[in-house]
Amino acid sequence: MPALPRPHDAEAASQLAGRFAERGAAERSFGATPEGTALLAALGGHSPYLADLALRESATLLRLMERGPDAAFALALDPLGRADPAATRPGVASLLRQAKRQAALIAAVADILGLWALDRVTGALSDLADACTDYACAHLLREAQARGDLKLAGGAARHDPRATCKGSGLIVLGMGKLGGRELNYSSDIDLMVLYDPEAATYDADRAGAIYVRLARDLVRLLDERTEDGYCFRTDLRLRPDPAATPLAVSLPAAIIYYESMGQNWERAAMIKARPVAGDRALGEHFLREIRPFVWRRHLDFAAVADIHSIKRQIHAHKGHKGANAQVQVAGHDVKLGRGGIREIEFTVQVLQLIWGGRDPALRDPTTLGALAALAAAGKIDRRAAADLADAYGFLRQVEHRLQMVADRQTHRLPEDAAGLANIASFMGFDTPEAFASALTGHLTRVERRYAGLFETSPDLSAGDEVQGDLVFTGVEDDPATLATLRGLGFQNPAAVAATVRGWHHGRARATRSERARELLTALMPSLLAALAKQPQPDAALMRLDAALARMTTGVQVLSLLARNPALLDRLAFVLGAAPQLADHFARNAAALDGLLAGHAAPGNDPAASLPALVKDARFLEEALEAARRLVTEGKFEIDAAALEGRLDTDAAGLARSALADAAIGALLPRIAQDFAQRHGKVAGGALGVVALGKLGGRDMLPGSDLDLILVYDHPAEAPDSKGGTKSLAPSQYFARLANQMVGALTAPGAEGRLYEVDMRLRPSGSKGPVAVSLSSFARYHAESAWTWERMALTRARFVAGAPALKRKVEAAIRQAQTRSADATQVLADARAMRARMLRDLPADGPWDVKHRPGGLVEVEFISQALQVAHAHRLPAVISPTTRLGLAALAKAGILPEAEAAALVAADRLWRAITAHLRLTVGRWPEETLPEPVALALAAATGQLLPSPVAASATIDQPAYRAQMRAVAQQVRESFTRHIGSPEQP
Repeated sequence: MPALPRPHDAEAASQLAGRFAERGAAERSFGATPEGTALLAALGGHSPYLADLALRESATLLRLMERGPDAAFALALDPLGRADPAATRPGVASLLRQAKRQAALIAAVADILGLWALDRVTGALSDLADACTDYACAHLLREAQARGDLKLAGGAARHDPRATCKGSGLIVLGMGKLGGRELNYSSDIDLMVLYDPEAATYDADRAGAIYVRLARDLVRLLDERTEDGYCFRTDLRLRPDPAATPLAVSLPAAIIYYESMGQNWERAAMIKARPVAGDRALGEHFLREIRPFVWRRHLDFAAVADIHSIKRQIHAHKGHKGANAQVQVAGHDVKLGRGGIREIEFTVQVLQLIWGGRDPALRDPTTLGALAALAAAGKIDRRAAADLADAYGFLRQVEHRLQMVADRQTHRLPEDAAGLANIASFMGFDTPEAFASALTGHLTRVERRYAGLFETSPDLSAGDEVQGDLVFTGVEDDPATLATLRGLGFQNPAAVAATVRGWHHGRARATRSERARELLTALMPSLLAALAKQPQPDAALMRLDAALARMTTGVQVLSLLARNPALLDRLAFVLGAAPQLADHFARNAAALDGLLAGHAAPGNDPAASLPALVKDARFLEEALEAARRLVTEGKFEIDAAALEGRLDTDAAGLARSALADAAIGALLPRIAQDFAQRHGKVAGGALGVVALGKLGGRDMLPGSDLDLILVYDHPAEAPDSKGGTKSLAPSQYFARLANQMVGALTAPGAEGRLYEVDMRLRPSGSKGPVAVSLSSFARYHAESAWTWERMALTRARFVAGAPALKRKVEAAIRQAQTRSADATQVLADARAMRARMLRDLPADGPWDVKHRPGGLVEVEFISQALQVAHAHRLPAVISPTTRLGLAALAKAGILPEAEAAALVAADRLWRAITAHLRLTVGRWPEETLPEPVALALAAATGQLLPSPVAASATIDQPAYRAQMRAVAQQVRESFTRHIGSPEQP
């Protein structure tokens, strides 16, 4: 048996041992053993309450020591699983209190002996509360049926409390620690009682009175002290608007309340909510309905200050301005005081509210589980999470020992030396000083972590960056403010001042609320300083003005900026350097969430939470909106990171492609599931998605569309689909399913559309069916594919579908890629195709690096044509990614290594220029680029040129274009050498 704490009060320990021996022979025998002596000393020497329980429930204690705590606990709860229809109210009350006594003794002893970990202790106490509440509800529902208030299912099922409650219209949610299965030893239980007025009442108009009576009787049955003690103190104040609503609230009224008036603290409370009694299925339905209220679609930093204000109110209400305003030991409240349990819980809940709307994995209702998830997702430093987890375990143990002493719902340490010494001993410490040292260590670490996350107000001033006045009140310009703006570099200070004044007067939609204007005032110095760093600060500010004018509310965006000052510089850079991205931000402020999320870094998955969000959605349209939102944010973040130089061209292409892969992979099974509800399934059939083009090659550019082929397979004699409301023949089934998939990717929504889709590369082109069978796909590419189709197929990549189908499709693709080819004819076809493109699709100016002679198309043609010409004898040359294909051709000896390296460099340069121009000017520009665009282009691509261009305040555009021509000439020479001159007839 583990070492037990030595008794602090030796006399009380001796008294318990003597009285326990008087209970009977079994008790006397157990008390004489070393294990019994030590246990009784630990209980009697620290806790009058546990000493009384050990005497009153001695049989339970002996059973625990003989069979173990799990078996003893199950036996204690067993009577609550068999409802007696003939039981009286006093009989039910007595049974509940007996179960509570026995379970409380078992949990305490298992805790003190170290047989149960913290989560098992709190989970067992929560199971006890669940069982008691369920049993009480079943009895009260049967009483209501006997009175003629409710109609319930009859029969033998009435002996099962859960069966009695099913269909009753009664919902009892566990909130707080009960909801999170973290109940403390002498905890109140927070309940919310809801009801469906239509479910079980004979008269819906009377439902309110009936269920309010049930709620009142439930509280009385659990809460009232009798000769057997009490069961649980019960609190119903977490229901919607408790000052104005009855004890039981109807489901429609609760849903309307949360959708229209719910507060941030109620969102935090709902993180832990779960059905604990009544009709559990109906309770789960209610929680699904209000999930959008709890887990908001966008990052919600506006909630931080609001929730933190609750913490400050608790401190004020509980008098923590004095003793508990700092870390101490005597009299310290381990729950609400500085560094206490509540600060850990607030840390976790605020971070969950901020990030959980985007990532369902962060919605764990348990404190320790949520901490681990937040750390794994990078939302909290792992060392900080470990400190908080360690402190949480220690402080919860202190809390339990405090409550075990006298079964009081207390969290405050004794102020007297004797009381502190008792708790120190009960915790297993040799001296009060050792306990105090351990306690203050944990409290101090929690206080530091909490303060670092929430209590340090962000520095919203611009510091030394802004010297002078910034006054935007009144209707006239302030001369000193104009001088300040001019000193910052704004060219038209009067126009800037007028614009900012308009924001303060609420003329922009985003600044019409008082809170938005307060945030704007605090942000203004930093905001203007960040914009002033841009090459054209006036233009950047006007783009921000356009964005504010389009937003319905600015509080979220301004709160994000206030909480994350570094985000200001990133946003200002986008506004100043990338008009296309700035316009996207103006149309969709949620894109700012993507900047903050920070997924766009090498090795990170830009949409790691997308599959979970799509799966978690209640219906298909919600899944589509979740996908559109995350893809929109992901695109913006990747593009911004590429523009800032945090992602190089290759990494950005991989990130964009991974984002598209994630969207397709998440949506295909959800759409197939939704389709199957209407049309059933084709036995043994499946649909998959093959990517070609830039997605297939994993080098997508900003604005790239998706070149897709949808391939299906099913047994040769498969019958029509079965299981839905309307059967379809297999070919018709998969054609319609494919249309659904393409529609999901291209349909516009509130967040825009996911992608444009190009399906012209499928067999038979745009005139063929949207989905092609695997057999037709394989046959077409074996017998009929043109050279250009074979070249396109070098970039084929299976991106979504069942593993079995993936293996078959990839085998068919590989067979098509490596089938025999006439190398001379392949190269002649490629040369002729390029000649037609030069004639029909000439380059649109000097910056059209895709179509120009020696441009991106010719690099890709070299890679693809040589792969097709040689893959039948050298399969290793096949690669969907151009740069990897060129490297493979060099390794096979088909291209000289130096030439392949030059082509890889050209491919990278052309993609970098294309991406940058799409993000900045959005089209192929005229001969001369705007100076800010040219400077940013040089910064982004200067190192990719034959003679690297260093970043500076100016750029020699003619010299830059001369280097581009030199690269293009190299590519054209390679094209001519390996494929032939496309200029010749």
